[in-house]
Amino acid sequence: MQTSSPKKKRARRRARPKSPRDGAPVFAAIDLGTNNCRLLVARPTGAGGFRVVDSFSRAVRLGEGLAETGLLSPAGIERTIEALKICAEHLRANGVTHLRAIATEACRRAANASALVARVRAETGIELDIVTSEEEARLAALGCAPLIGKRYDGALVFDIGGGSTELIWMRKINGAAETMFSVSLDAGVVTLAERLGADRPFADYLSAVSPLFADARRAMEKTAQFDRTSHHLLGTSGTVTTLAGIALRLPRYERARVDASWHSCAGILDIVQRLSGMNRPARAAIPCIGEERADLVLPGCAIFTAIHAEWPCAELRVADRGLRDGMLRELMAEAAA
Repeated sequence: MQTSSPKKKRARRRARPKSPRDGAPVFAAIDLGTNNCRLLVARPTGAGGFRVVDSFSRAVRLGEGLAETGLLSPAGIERTIEALKICAEHLRANGVTHLRAIATEACRRAANASALVARVRAETGIELDIVTSEEEARLAALGCAPLIGKRYDGALVFDIGGGSTELIWMRKINGAAETMFSVSLDAGVVTLAERLGADRPFADYLSAVSPLFADARRAMEKTAQFDRTSHHLLGTSGTVTTLAGIALRLPRYERARVDASWHSCAGILDIVQRLSGMNRPARAAIPCIGEERADLVLPGCAIFTAIHAEWPCAELRVADRGLRDGMLRELMAEAAA
């Protein structure tokens, strides 16, 4: 297994596509998680901003069976390779000049992760960097920091992944968002579903994860006191974007409407309660859930409920961004330096 430390200087890989016609740099970020493979391609717009010109996402379930075997399964590896081949096509088509590609919890835990990295390099030309949980949290915070509400002192950023959940407390100090506390918890939608089994009662999932988040809150309180009245929750993941899509009554998922949207936590918890009373076919029939997420949405809802129980803020802001946005911002800053 390979990991990279956030303390050492990270090497940046350049893609090898055709140069863009106007000669301007094109940046891309790939996030290979336990459940999904996601790509974002963007061009800088100045003042630290960027414009997304292409994206791709596919559920690959790389971590399927990992909890039982400690290995990435042959089927999961094949699905991942196929998704990354499509990513490579997007990189070439967009003339990407700067790329960073990372892998997270599933590859951190798998004994055969290095074999996947080698195959990806050989078959797609993409260099995967297996990052530490600390680096993952840092990138998520960097990507989500612009969404901390102007009238708030800070936010609890959370990223509910397939294999783990990252919590990052960010607070404004002299106008800039700084990380006060961060932790990665062994609670992800895929790992939770595999440990307990699919379609277990919602209460079983909640009971399994609640102690982890209670411990995290107690650890955070050793740093400083979290004021729920001056902070909000800021969530990024398939779970919260799905819940936001349902709250917005979207007939199909729309990133433009979900990203940066505000919701009352009470309203989101009402949706969680409604979903917890449905069977799998009923959940799958909801447009923003579908077949792909029908068996994972309840574990994700349990994790969100456990987070809110410990940090009972009134409002939730939803980000359809995170690791990829953080990588893009960092790549662009480094290129401009």
